[in-house]
This record gives sequence, structure tokens and C-alpha cells, in this order.
Amino acid sequence: MPRLAPNMVMTIAFSAFAWLIVAFLVVPIVLVVPMSFSDSSYLSFPPQGFTFKWYLQVMTDDTWTEPTLLSAQIAVMTALVSTVVGTSTAIAIVRGSFRGKKIVRTLIISPIIAPNIVLAIALYFTFSRFGMIGTRVAFVLSHSLLCIPFVLLTVSASLNRFDPGLELAAMNLGASRWTAFLRVTLPIIRPGIASGAIFSFIISFDEPVISYFLSSVSQSTLPRVMFQNIATSVEPNVAAISTILMMLSLGVLGLTTLLRKGQGALPGR
Repeated sequence: MPRLAPNMVMTIAFSAFAWLIVAFLVVPIVLVVPMSFSDSSYLSFPPQGFTFKWYLQVMTDDTWTEPTLLSAQIAVMTALVSTVVGTSTAIAIVRGSFRGKKIVRTLIISPIIAPNIVLAIALYFTFSRFGMIGTRVAFVLSHSLLCIPFVLLTVSASLNRFDPGLELAAMNLGASRWTAFLRVTLPIIRPGIASGAIFSFIISFDEPVISYFLSSVSQSTLPRVMFQNIATSVEPNVAAISTILMMLSLGVLGLTTLLRKGQGALPGR
């Protein structure tokens, strides 16, 4: 039997270790899906029986539909705010030339580096002073703080791959700077903007920590209701809503992948 080279042994060992990590992360998520169809009144594996009643419950019970609608409304507003602010900021940072540009970019990206619990506590004390806990404004502003960096990164990547000479050519042909941006730059960087908007929506919709601190008795988002349900009961309806959110995330990832493929056709510098 031929002996394997040391580098081949290391490659096999690292590959096996990587697959073990993937299995450790993915298997518990996959187990949630069959548990959501269990006929039992509590979470169990292997599932007992087969039923869709838990899906019907989360789609018809006000306990679940109202927080879901609130989370969707907040996510849409957050995506709009984050896309506008993040895109404008990306254009200013990539195209602008001013002192402290790197510092400004670092400060804007810092919310995705800092622990969410730190941001949640700071935002809670900030908004509680103004009596804004549980309001849509507090939710949207807080979630936008997390989402703007993602829009900034995706749009900046598109702008860095875009040849500004195309804008100059349009202006040489008589277009104003605003017209050149709308008709030349915007269509080309649109995949990056759309990717940022999609990321903003899903991050806001599924944000648990900050939403938990900012929710009130009458205004609770879906992640907070899920946490409360897990703390007080073990019904499979949590598995059902988790499966729906997982399918939504996979759909968003697929859509983002398609947008990135379209972005691959950007004119280079």
C-alpha cells in the first residue's frame, strides 16, 4: 500500500475536520424541519406522526401573525432607509476625496463588529429616555444602524469595479452629472444596491437581540415572541416558524447569488 505524502495527509485531515464542523452546524438546523411536522404537543425527535397543524397555527393565530406583520413592516422600512443612506454614503466614500474618509468608513462599519448585546443595551437606554421603547421609529433606526454597513459594503464593491470614465463619456455627450448617474452608473451598480437591500430586510426581520430590548408589551417582533415561546412552552410551532424563516433565508441567499452573477458583468476599470 503506497504511503501518502505528508501534505496529502494534512489536506485530508483538514478536510475531514472542516466537514465535521459543517455537520455540527447544519445537522441541528436540519433536525428542526421534521420536528415541525410532529403530531406531538411538544418538541421531540424523532417526530411522532405527521401534521401541518403547527404551520396553520403560526399562519392564523394572532399570537404569531401580528408579530410577523410588525417584523415585516419594520424590515421593509429598514431596508428603504438603509439602502438610501448606505448607497449615498458609499458614493461619497468611493468617489469623494476628503480627510478622514477611512475613519468615517470604519465608524459606519463598526456596528457589525461590536457585539449586538452592547448595541442593544446602549440603544435601550437611549430610546428609553425619550419614551420610544416599542415604537416603529426606534426599531427602524436601530435596525438601520446594523444594516447600513452591509449596504455600504455591497455598493462600494460595485462602485470600485465600475469605470468612472463611462460617466465622463456620458457628460461629454451632453448629459448632466445627475443624468449620467441615473442612466449610466445606477443601472450598473443596481445589483449591489439590490443585494444590500435584501440583506437589510432579512437582517432586520430576523434580528433577535436588539428587538428583544426594544420591544414592549403591545409591540413585540417575531424573534421576541419566539424567545418567549421557547421559555414558556416547547410546542412545535416554534419549529414551524423556524423552518419558514430558514426557507426564507435560503430563498434570499439564492436571489442574492443571482444578483451577484448579474453583477459579474459590470464593466471593469
